[in-house]
Amino acid sequence: MKRADYYNIEPELVSYLINQETLIKQKVEASFGLTIWELVKLRASQLNQCAYCLSMHSKQALEYGESINRIIALSAWQDAPLYNDKERAALALCEKLTLSQSIDDGFYQTLSALFDQPSLVTLTVAINAINSWNRIVKMFKPTVEFNER
Repeated sequence: MKRADYYNIEPELVSYLINQETLIKQKVEASFGLTIWELVKLRASQLNQCAYCLSMHSKQALEYGESINRIIALSAWQDAPLYNDKERAALALCEKLTLSQSIDDGFYQTLSALFDQPSLVTLTVAINAINSWNRIVKMFKPTVEFNER
């Protein structure tokens, strides 16, 4: 079944999400970097089982210099020795927010030790944004393309 072409049906609404991505990217580049951003987008997309976003963000992560091994190991990041403390904290936050789990004071303190307040706000908004995109894409199911490099 062909679903609604959300991009062309409501371009004004979708443009707000695209503009948000542009602003998030600027803030991310100035704070914690594109690699963490792409890891978070991939992890949220794994949790949300969003094939379209997994395809898109795997390609984007590779373009930003991410390694194939780190992308492959992402679903088991807790056990893989490939991620630093800051990445691990970002991935843990991503999982908690994506799965609607509470953020206790101890975990917030851990995050605050690794990210300054503006970066923590940026990270939280970035996680919210990818979850929003995942839900839109899961609703309207655009064509997924997995192309080999």
